[in-house]
Amino acid sequence: MAPTVFRDGQFRFFFFSREETRIHVHVAHPDGEAKFWLTPHVHFATSTGLDARQLRAAQTIVESHFEEITNAKHHHFGS
Repeated sequence: MAPTVFRDGQFRFFFFSREETRIHVHVAHPDGEAKFWLTPHVHFATSTGLDARQLRAAQTIVESHFEEITNAKHHHFGS
């Protein structure tokens, strides 16, 4: 299961259930996908198919929705 946290433009931000415990968020886009670590600060982890501009845009969105993402993670996973 991969619950969607929110959408912004062509980006979908989501978690995978039963994945590693270090807090992170996945980003899907028609051109590819990425993963961003949220601790100790928001930073890029991996990507496939997205260019530098798309990755910067996705990171900016993750940073601006940090609290929403972490709250959704705690709500979904109960941690």
